[in-house]
Amino acid sequence: MSSLKPLSLRDPTTLLSTWFGTGLLPWAPGTWGSLAALPFAWIISRAGGWPALSLAAALIFFVGWWSASRTAGAMGLADPGSIVIDEVAGQWLVLLATPPDLGRYLIGFVLFRILDIAKPWPASWADRQVKGGLGIMLDDVLAGLYGLIAMQLLAQIWRME
Repeated sequence: MSSLKPLSLRDPTTLLSTWFGTGLLPWAPGTWGSLAALPFAWIISRAGGWPALSLAAALIFFVGWWSASRTAGAMGLADPGSIVIDEVAGQWLVLLATPPDLGRYLIGFVLFRILDIAKPWPASWADRQVKGGLGIMLDDVLAGLYGLIAMQLLAQIWRME
């Protein structure tokens, strides 16, 4: 049995793929990663609205593809739980549908966690079939797109009130 190499936050790929170490926190690293994505989304959205957050989500997808691939390869694992940059990309997609608002961000957070865990098709397909850094990122991005649609529907309901 091969031993896993310890991760070093001095390595930029590890720093990014674990979202500044949040993926190394005990218990539910994906939840920690999603939670750590929120303040960044808030700042980006306040600075440039949904276009800036959309661009940031696209950028983090590609950065995540690269860093997750390298970190997973270095660890010798297909999809280590400590890699949470995929949660960041998915969480940011969900938040595109709402302005920075504590209550709505909380709803978006819970919604994304449910969808990320449930993995509705095609996220479940991507989780099983797509390998490497792309596979690590893709299922969360697909769950994030479902969350974005749900948040847009909720935004329409809130406008009716």
